[in-house]
Amino acid sequence: MPRPYPSEFRERALELVRSGRTVVDVAAALGIAQSCLYRWKQQDLVDRGLRPVTGRAPSAELTAANRRIRELEEENKILRRAAAAVEQVVPPKERFRLVGELHADGVRVRKACLALGVSTSGYYEWKSRAPSARSIRHAWLTDLIGQIHEASYGTYGRMRVRAELQRSHEVTVGQNTVGLLMRRSGLVGLPLRRRSKRVPNQVTVTDLVRRRFHADGPDRLWVTDITEHPTREGKLYCCVVLDVFSRRVVGWAIDTTQRAELATNALGMAIDSRRPSPGTIIHGDHGTQFTSWAFTSRARNAGLLPSLGTVGDPYDNAVVESFWARMQVELLNRRRWVTRVELANAIFEYIEGFHNRRRRHGALGWDTPLEFETRHRQLATTPQLKFRGTGS
Repeated sequence: MPRPYPSEFRERALELVRSGRTVVDVAAALGIAQSCLYRWKQQDLVDRGLRPVTGRAPSAELTAANRRIRELEEENKILRRAAAAVEQVVPPKERFRLVGELHADGVRVRKACLALGVSTSGYYEWKSRAPSARSIRHAWLTDLIGQIHEASYGTYGRMRVRAELQRSHEVTVGQNTVGLLMRRSGLVGLPLRRRSKRVPNQVTVTDLVRRRFHADGPDRLWVTDITEHPTREGKLYCCVVLDVFSRRVVGWAIDTTQRAELATNALGMAIDSRRPSPGTIIHGDHGTQFTSWAFTSRARNAGLLPSLGTVGDPYDNAVVESFWARMQVELLNRRRWVTRVELANAIFEYIEGFHNRRRRHGALGWDTPLEFETRHRQLATTPQLKFRGTGS
């Protein structure tokens, strides 16, 4: 029987719905059933006094109308994506082809050309000559690459785009071709700005990792850390617990303060959702949150082994530092955040909807964390799956 979603997960999902996102959109982004999110939404309306606890069941007409509304929302979303693809990444030759398809459906050529941003004379000239197989393939690839780049929040470069093409779409294409088509479309990935500032080491006796970020299976080595980011209302703090084996964030907590409860709540989510075997290492830094009695006792009661790196050295927690650096580039620094709720919702969706489910990692052979864990379970009866080192 599947374990229930953590209360923090449920509340953040509802916050996304309250912000104006559709249930269909949020459910797809987080990988949960629409019916589940609809139940949460209805119960939330009851809890907030916006809907009576009891009442007559909705009529068949109302049920059918609501179903049609959901279908129209899905169709509208598809049309918006299609329009954005046409305007931003589809070359003129491909748009000419779309004009021909629309004309076959009864749309006038002049109207179709105007909507797609091409000239009627250019369309008729294109129609009079047959396009080459290469140009057709490049047009198709450009469209697909644009969709992949958009789904990655505009963060993927040519290597991750190519990996997504091969893994999710079974398309064989060279890295140079992907780079060429991305340049033609004005698509670029977000480079990671690496920080190498260090302070002198202070040796501790509780470092069980010693920079050996290697795990032969899931839930054997966890790393944890806290980051902060400003909004106009003030700072917001986020703590994550990350499984080194799959790079999956297995626990997280978001709060307006960075007291010990922040780290303890993130650890509690990881323990409740993963049920690790005794001996799992939880590695952090010397922040007061991770040296507190509440955190260490929660870890030891679950059979975990607390570990602390040297003071002031980010390399002693390199895996989670790499995660923060990527989140800064791919999410936090891309805009100014007005409210804490707005930022908290964005962080939640980045972790659960993008990083764990869709972001491809070089250290995992370009798998996503969920794909990597699934592959490991499938190969459980074969020779042990070897982890391929630290990556971003």
